[in-house]
Amino acid sequence: MSASTGNIAVPVARVMPWVAVWGAVFVCSWGGNQFSPLLLMYEERAHYSSLLVNVFLGVYVLGLAPALLVAGSLSDRHGRRPLMLVGIASAVVGSGLLAFGPLGAGFLMAGRLCSGITVGIAMAVGNSWVKELSQGRFDPSADAGSGARRASLAFTLGSATGALVAGLIAQWGPIPEVLPFLVHIAVALPFAVVVWRTPETNRTGGLPGPWWKQLAVPSAGHRRFTRVVLVAAPWIFGSAAIGYGYLPTKLAGATGAWGLVFATAATVVALGVSSAVQPLAARVTSLVSARGLLTAVALTTAGIAVVVVAIELQSVVVGLVSNVVIGLGIGLALVSSLLEVQRIAGSRDLAGLTGVFYAAAYAGFLAPAVIALVANVVAVPVILWVVVGLGVLSWVAVLVSSRKYLQA
Repeated sequence: MSASTGNIAVPVARVMPWVAVWGAVFVCSWGGNQFSPLLLMYEERAHYSSLLVNVFLGVYVLGLAPALLVAGSLSDRHGRRPLMLVGIASAVVGSGLLAFGPLGAGFLMAGRLCSGITVGIAMAVGNSWVKELSQGRFDPSADAGSGARRASLAFTLGSATGALVAGLIAQWGPIPEVLPFLVHIAVALPFAVVVWRTPETNRTGGLPGPWWKQLAVPSAGHRRFTRVVLVAAPWIFGSAAIGYGYLPTKLAGATGAWGLVFATAATVVALGVSSAVQPLAARVTSLVSARGLLTAVALTTAGIAVVVVAIELQSVVVGLVSNVVIGLGIGLALVSSLLEVQRIAGSRDLAGLTGVFYAAAYAGFLAPAVIALVANVVAVPVILWVVVGLGVLSWVAVLVSSRKYLQA
């Protein structure tokens, strides 16, 4: 394609359609994770309790899980574009409510709920759209794993950017309780136009019959999905929430005035490592042996164990190391899981099955709130060592099941 200026033909670069949706998933993920490094700020400046602060982190799962399950299935019936437009709108509303956070905890709760809806739509619908735009006539040069790698990279880079921008503004910028969210609104709004102009890929109409029949997601009952993918899923974001959500609040004494910087660094390190390892995940991933998921569960479990050591030693360096290990696990788990999902899903329920997977994965974000609640009667290191033990049991379960259910 070229544009003519006088007698000179000037080539015009054509942006691949998947890039547009990649950007939409990026800004939605930004909105979902910009809150994570601010937990310490709300605890110290707004004087919220540790339990309430961790509830802020986890409450968006209440918006996220229904969005993952419903939006994905609805997009399998009605198309990707309408649902992604709702996701962009929810991102703007969510950040707007969070910007009113200084007026009370209710705004923070409502904002986090909307952020959950945003991320749920982006993960179920956006990821499926990226996958579909990374094949066939939309991108003939892409290989079979391109969609999974691109989708997971959009999530991790968006999450890391949101945390970095919010954390830096909170530490050194003006009106830290408001400005990070206004910046996100300014970035997210243009993507409504971008999404509107992106080609629709799903015109199958989903499953026949009433619309709620689509919510069943037939592939969700597949044994490899239930016995392998779903067992590994909660460790993805459970480890993330513990590593860069919960840990900074437990190292407040060691970090002092630099607490927000550490919280931001922990988040960016975990998600940055996750992004960096994803291009290499294809070498580790095996759909036959579930080698990628086994390695991921081992790494996330080991990362939580290092978190315990960091808390015991009150060590910032060990805390950062724990997030490096967790980041490696997250990156491998996301790519491996999405490849499994794309192989298992039927032609009419890809977004629905993607939503079910992410709903299970994001359930892990409730871990800090549960830990904070139980910590009233049990020492935090003891709780975390129990979590590590559960991780080991999950690893064994994935190993056994992946050998028994070899084929998708």
